[in-house]
Amino acid sequence: MSNVHPPARKIEYEEFTSTLIKVGMKRSVAKVLTYLACVDEATSNQIEAGSDLRQPEVSMAMRELRKMNWIGERNEKTPGKGRPYRIYKLTMELSDIIAYLEENKRVEIENVMSQVQRLKELRPP
Repeated sequence: MSNVHPPARKIEYEEFTSTLIKVGMKRSVAKVLTYLACVDEATSNQIEAGSDLRQPEVSMAMRELRKMNWIGERNEKTPGKGRPYRIYKLTMELSDIIAYLEENKRVEIENVMSQVQRLKELRPP
């Protein structure tokens, strides 16, 4: 499989995000995924700023990405007192994520085409 690189320029970044949305990914998940593909790792605050999302949107997106096992997280202690903060990173290669999306859509299309074929068989005379 070819090696897929994260989008480098802002136009590519926006097009990448837009294309993820067009293939059915939620807007917030697409934005977070694109941002994480462009950085080694990031805190929740960095993800919020970099993806132009609010904290609740980032939290929901991270929950979905975690469920897919596409991200990992680690805790890092803050200097002084206070809660440690989480640092996130993609744990799956972008090319593997795209392959997963491709396979998912292929199965979806096959299911739809099967239903269309069934409609053709069932149509009234």
